[in-house]
Amino acid sequence: MNRYFGARACRRARLYGVEVGKTRTPRVGPTYSRVVPGASGRVLVVDDNKVIRQLIRVNLELEGFEVVTAADGAECLEVVQQVRPDVITLDVVMPRLDGMRTASRLRADARTSALPIVLVSACTQHEVESGLEVGVDAFLSKPFEPAELVRVVRRLAERGRAPRRTRPVSGSEETERAGR
Repeated sequence: MNRYFGARACRRARLYGVEVGKTRTPRVGPTYSRVVPGASGRVLVVDDNKVIRQLIRVNLELEGFEVVTAADGAECLEVVQQVRPDVITLDVVMPRLDGMRTASRLRADARTSALPIVLVSACTQHEVESGLEVGVDAFLSKPFEPAELVRVVRRLAERGRAPRRTRPVSGSEETERAGR
């Protein structure tokens, strides 16, 4: 059991094969952003906290992703058709339209229903259960390790090119060891 989540939330997440994890972010030196030709994929980063958006953007750009940002769920829904991302990262607590309702609307729209969604939040038991109900593909708990963010986004971007399954799938070592 993960010590940061309740036993019930972890069991339910494992049952559905979804990734649940929490890591600590070590202190980092200065980060630099660069444009990478031939990007690995396009990610729409949705968070009301400018610092978190910037942190996610820089780490993904350094790994070759093209990143577009939105400040809340309403803005996400406005730009998602123009941007056509391969993966969306969503915060839960945001003004105007929160992450759960945004994920629900994305899943309800035929044009965006297959987009992989990563919920980046505190990942409480309620958030995990609600995320599973609306069809979130992965959970990344704040504070997160940048390498874990990149790993999850890369895996979902690659999986996004294949047909979507009805239940979330995880590539985490815990789930693979359990034979699920």
